[in-house]
Amino acid sequence: MTPLPLNTEFLFRMVLHAGAPQMTTPDLRVVPVTGGTFEGPNLKGELVPGTTADWLRVEADGTSRMDVRLVMKTDKGQHFFMNYSGVRHGPAEVIAALGRGEAVDPASYYFRIAVRFETGDAELAWLNKVVAVGVGQRPPAGPTYDVYVVR
Repeated sequence: MTPLPLNTEFLFRMVLHAGAPQMTTPDLRVVPVTGGTFEGPNLKGELVPGTTADWLRVEADGTSRMDVRLVMKTDKGQHFFMNYSGVRHGPAEVIAALGRGEAVDPASYYFRIAVRFETGDAELAWLNKVVAVGVGQRPPAGPTYDVYVVR
C-alpha cells in the first residue's frame, strides 16, 4: 500500500510575548501570554491579551510540553480560538541556553506543535474543519511559530 501524501499550506507566522511564569508545581508552569501578532497571506491580526496562557510542563531531561490556549482577533475584527499542544527538546546545552534567554539556532533543537481552531465567524468557519501544525523557535523575545494547515 502506498502512503498517502501529507500536504500543507502556510497559514501564518505567529510571534508571541510571554510574561513571567507562575509556578504551580515543580514541573508545571503557567505562563501568561501577554501579547502577540500573526500574519499570513489571508489572515492577519493580534492576540487578545488577558485571555491566554501556556500550561508548560518541563520534564527532568529538559523536554518541554506545552498546552496553549489563545484568543486571536483578525485585522477585520473577527475572533477565533486557537489551542495547541507541542513538544520542544534538544541537547542539554541548547536547552540550558534557551532557559537563560539566549539566542539559539532553531535547527539545533526540535520544536513542533499540533493546532486546532474554533470560531463562530461565518467567514472563518473553515478553520473549524482543519488541523494545523507548526514549527517553533524560541528567540529571546518569545516563541515564534510558522503555522501550516494540513490539507
